[in-house]
Amino acid sequence: MMNKDELEKIVSSVVRESLEKAEINEINLSLAKKLALKVELKAEEIGVKPVVAVANLGARPVLVECTDDSYIASYDIALNKAFTSVSLKMPTKQLKGLAQPGEPLYGIQFTNGGQIVVFGGGVPLVYGGRIIGGLGVSGGSEEQDTFLADYGAEILDEVIKTL
Repeated sequence: MMNKDELEKIVSSVVRESLEKAEINEINLSLAKKLALKVELKAEEIGVKPVVAVANLGARPVLVECTDDSYIASYDIALNKAFTSVSLKMPTKQLKGLAQPGEPLYGIQFTNGGQIVVFGGGVPLVYGGRIIGGLGVSGGSEEQDTFLADYGAEILDEVIKTL
C-alpha cells in the first residue's frame, strides 16, 4: 500500500501533466517553427526540398517555409494541404479515396475556391485528443510528402515537450 507522500507525488505528477497538455489548445508560431524544422531535417535525409506549411484551427497560415530550391508551385499546394486537413479534420490521403468518382465526396476539390487538396501530404495536428492545427508538405512525390507530413504528426508530442 502507498503512503500519503507517494500518493501526493503521483497525483501532483498527473495534475502537472494534465495542465501542461491543457496549455496547448492551438498551434502557435514557436511550435510551428520547431515542427517545421524537424520535418525539413527529415526531408533532407530523404532528398526532398519541400515547402512546409502549418495552419491554425481556423485553417489560416501560421508558418510557411520554403526550403532552398523548392518548387514554386509547392507553396500553394503545401498551404492548401494544411488548410484541407484542418477544415475537413482528416489527412488529405484519406480524402483522396473519398473524392474519387462514385465516392461520397467526389468533386470536393472544386469547392472552397479550389483550396481543397485530394492527395497525400496534409495532416491534422492532434494533441491531447484535439486538433490544434494542420500540417501540409509539398515538394516530393505524393508518397514522400505523405511520409513527411505523417512524421510531423507523429513527433508533435515530442516537439511540444521542448517548448
